[in-house]
Amino acid sequence: MPEQGIGNMKAPMTVKGAQRLRAELDELKSVKRPAVIHAIAEARAHGDLKENAEYHAAREQQSFIEGRIKRLEGELSHAQLIDVAALDAGTRVVFGATVKLANVETDEETTYQIVGDLEADIKHGLIAISSPVARALIGKHEGDSVVIDVPGGTSEYDIVGVSYSG
Repeated sequence: MPEQGIGNMKAPMTVKGAQRLRAELDELKSVKRPAVIHAIAEARAHGDLKENAEYHAAREQQSFIEGRIKRLEGELSHAQLIDVAALDAGTRVVFGATVKLANVETDEETTYQIVGDLEADIKHGLIAISSPVARALIGKHEGDSVVIDVPGGTSEYDIVGVSYSG
């Protein structure tokens, strides 16, 4: 898998994100990998593998687990870890910032933290540095307005807060 980033630049990742990914990696290696190996052995014991759905499902799961382990190991080894709590960018939006936005039309508020691509999780308000929203926010300051491309057009937001905490 090619290294992310430009040239030899390492992909940025928050310290907290790296800890979460290491915990996932540990679980994959110590819990899920042994469980799927056991399931494969059990399915093999049932005989004819050609028509053994449990065997094929377990092999597919094993393939997914091994791929995820490889990706996590690669990404973690090439990551540039950034301690967000140590950043001092003031009101400027940079990698790691937690940004509170207010939709100009609806006054609805949303909060996002800008994180590395692998640690992004929109359900938890973690958006990838490479996302259109993050790219629109980077370099802006608290109090600025920003127009963001959204499905179905554009929306304007006011940046009502920028903070840096781990």
